[in-house]
Amino acid sequence: MTDIRLLISDVDGTLVRSDKTLSDAVIAAAGRLEAAGIMMSLISARPPSGIGWIAGRLGLKGAIGAFNGGTLLGGDGSILRAERLAADTAAAALSAIDRPDVIKWLFADGQWHTDRLDDHYTPRERRSANQEPVVCTDFGRFLDRVDKIVAVSADHAMLAGLEAAVAGTLGDGANVARSQPYYLDITAPAANKGDGVAALAEAAGVTLDEVVVIGDQYNDLPMFRRAGRAIAMGQAPEDVRRAAADVTDSNDEDGVASAIDRLLAR
Repeated sequence: MTDIRLLISDVDGTLVRSDKTLSDAVIAAAGRLEAAGIMMSLISARPPSGIGWIAGRLGLKGAIGAFNGGTLLGGDGSILRAERLAADTAAAALSAIDRPDVIKWLFADGQWHTDRLDDHYTPRERRSANQEPVVCTDFGRFLDRVDKIVAVSADHAMLAGLEAAVAGTLGDGANVARSQPYYLDITAPAANKGDGVAALAEAAGVTLDEVVVIGDQYNDLPMFRRAGRAIAMGQAPEDVRRAAADVTDSNDEDGVASAIDRLLAR
């Protein structure tokens, strides 16, 4: 591979630990990366409110990608690009995931909306999104400006089947992928991590061959295919690990820090 000029990291299951904390070891490794002249960026299914503080802690100055890369944020937090679902597609998506065992989330206008609160997933998302949810029984008024819809369920097998069904229903009108075994994300077609890392590379002034990406889930596979090199986390599903050139330690073992140090030792 050519020289590395940019590392783009996923957040949940990758950069942060399972308790959603950012470790001192990862922060220090990011500093060593910068000292070596290699830029770093983030791409995540999280909304802007959930990744801005991480970029600040890491001292990142360039663009970062929220909503699977559909929304690009400048170093000052300004929105550089926002890809949103078409209104009819958003309506069809909500209908397709409308079932008793699914909690529906909708992100629009910088806010997280939910059809009901949940003792397990609501606290988890509060930490990830870095904001409070708004309970909403009618999502209709948001349909023309939806950043992301999420189907949430503890039934992982059902959600995997729902992924295929929803993707078939929405076709080319949406990007449908699980960001976690319990989260099925529905975003605009260009709001996928493949197009997202291409946009981040362009913003940084580098080619995709000069980009290394690191992630842990199925929604990371599009960026694995586009970047010059892909690294999977140790706890990632087998299919994800097989798609990467390298596998590092788990997120709870600060695998991003280990991956950075191995890259710097090349």
